[in-house]
Amino acid sequence: MPSNHWTEAEKDAIQKYYGQPIESLRPEDFHKTRKKILAKYHPDNFEKFEDETIREMATDRFQSIEQLNKKIELHFAGKLGISNTTDRDRAFHPDAQYAFDKLKIELITSDKDLKYHLFGTFYRWLVYGDKFKIPDTTASIIIDEDHQGSSIGYRETIRMYLTFDTKDSVETIVDWLYGKIAGRASSLLIHGDVVEVDYDAILRSIKQTTFLQIGPGGAEE
Repeated sequence: MPSNHWTEAEKDAIQKYYGQPIESLRPEDFHKTRKKILAKYHPDNFEKFEDETIREMATDRFQSIEQLNKKIELHFAGKLGISNTTDRDRAFHPDAQYAFDKLKIELITSDKDLKYHLFGTFYRWLVYGDKFKIPDTTASIIIDEDHQGSSIGYRETIRMYLTFDTKDSVETIVDWLYGKIAGRASSLLIHGDVVEVDYDAILRSIKQTTFLQIGPGGAEE
């Protein structure tokens, strides 16, 4: 299977969990090692820490591994890229249109000021429903739950919803978001999928998730 079906993050993850690149991984080795990996990283193993953030991180990692395994299975079945190629290509068409009402974004961070950095409210607690308009767009984010200041060393999950329509530039939105979370967020989920805290990865994820159609200026092949 061509390597361009795999992101660098996915290649690194395969090397990390399976000890070899996807090009060398054999189906029998994959299935044998897969069971051990799922047993090792199952969220139940982390219940002993009695820490909500640790449990959330363990769950996020486990879900990411499961998604990677599904893609590897498609790879071995010779189906990788077949069902999604058309939609993926259309999502990155120059005239593609994007919009979404309340796209769920979750951030795990130890930076107690990140939530205020995102919402621009440094002098009070953030409360459920607080809204912030993203500059140079009509897009906005809404906080999902109450947040207050915390001491150094604290870790928390920030849950928010992004809303924008077709007249907004996804690139402008991602420029703003990445500029706010780079170096501050340790983990990122978009629409339930684990996404690398990387500009290109965030842009790809949001475009693929929020793609509507090819605009009137573009002709689909």
